[in-house]
Formats: sequence, C-alpha cells, structure tokens
Amino acid sequence: MPFTHDMPPSPATTIRNARRDFHEWHLGRPHYLLWALDVDLAPVRQRMEAAQHHLSGLLLDDYVRQPHITVSLCGFPSIAPLHTDDFGASLLHAQIDALNRLRPAAFDIGIGALDGFTSAPYLAVDDRDGHIGRLHACLRLAPEALAHADYRPHVTVGLYGGAWPLADVRTRLARFTPGGPLRLRISRLSLLGYASTEIGGRLTPVADYDFARARCSPA
Repeated sequence: MPFTHDMPPSPATTIRNARRDFHEWHLGRPHYLLWALDVDLAPVRQRMEAAQHHLSGLLLDDYVRQPHITVSLCGFPSIAPLHTDDFGASLLHAQIDALNRLRPAAFDIGIGALDGFTSAPYLAVDDRDGHIGRLHACLRLAPEALAHADYRPHVTVGLYGGAWPLADVRTRLARFTPGGPLRLRISRLSLLGYASTEIGGRLTPVADYDFARARCSPA
C-alpha cells in the first residue's frame, strides 16, 4: 500500500498520508494481494480500537482495514505479468511449493504494546521463536522491489494523517496501557486482497494455506 505526503518528511516528523487514487502506483490495476496472518479476532479488534482512540486526532480518517500481520507482499494479480510488481500464477505456485517444503506447524504469538513507524502506528508482535520470520523468508520469491528491507511483524492500527512531531508522537505511544500480551495460536496463512485505489480499505480473503493439511484452498 502506498503512503504519500505533500513534502519530503523531516526525520523529526511523521509521514502525512493522504486519501487519493495513487494511479502512478496501480496503473489501472484494480487489486493488490499479500500473504498475512489473519488476526481479526475480538480481543485484537478491541485493542486496535483502543489504540485508535488513544491516538485520536493523529490518524487518517476512515481506516477500516481488519487486524492482520503482513508476512509477504505479492503484487497485482495478473494473467500475463508485465510489470515487476505483477503477481502471476507461476509465482503463486512457487510460493505454495516453498510452503510445502517448509511444512510450518501451528505456533503461538503475542500482541502487545503500541509502537510505530514514521507512517503508521502499530501493535507490536512477539515472534520470539522466529516462526513469522521463517514464513517471510520462505515467501520472498517476488521481485526484490516488493521485499521489506527491515521486516518487522506488526498489526497496523492506522495511518498518520499529518506530519506530527515524532518526539510528541512517541511520548503518546508510550502512554498507551494495553494490559498483558494477547496470546494467539496461528495455524494458517491467508492470501488477502484489497482495492488498490483505497488507502486503508478493507481486506478480502482469497485463499488460506492450512499448516496441518499443507494445502492452499480458496477462502
């Protein structure tokens, strides 16, 4: 998902996101796909909503994306890939083959405190045993341009709607009191999509890779 701002951001401020079409990014391609852990559960939603309330006034309006942990970006689905960020059937099959070789088993994670990138606040994810990191590495078959240089599992809370002083934002993030970590059992990986013209729009389930069955099935 693209982020935008009116002027190059200072290292001392957050990035101002804007609601617009992003045609220079999607080039008329209507959908974008990603692999993620679907954590759209009531306790996570409640913590995410509490964090959004805590950051009231700082966030872009109408962020409706469900709680999830991005594992790997895919690209724009395409029958005949042309651009480096097109996502065709051959790449999908290669990723499923890589998952079959990895044979991931169910694992536990924790979702805890509020933190942030310069563009977005997030709930931190405890992956102390490295399971998410191994999934991320397994799926890194897309062009390097789509890869995260510094991958960090997280649950995005929203997008900053202004260029706010980072020092003030960090102080506010630190004041959030979420309670203890939310412990979740992860047993599948989801292929999700969203409308490329909508920043922070809802995710649509496309397929699920079930760890126990080692099989990818339509959602």
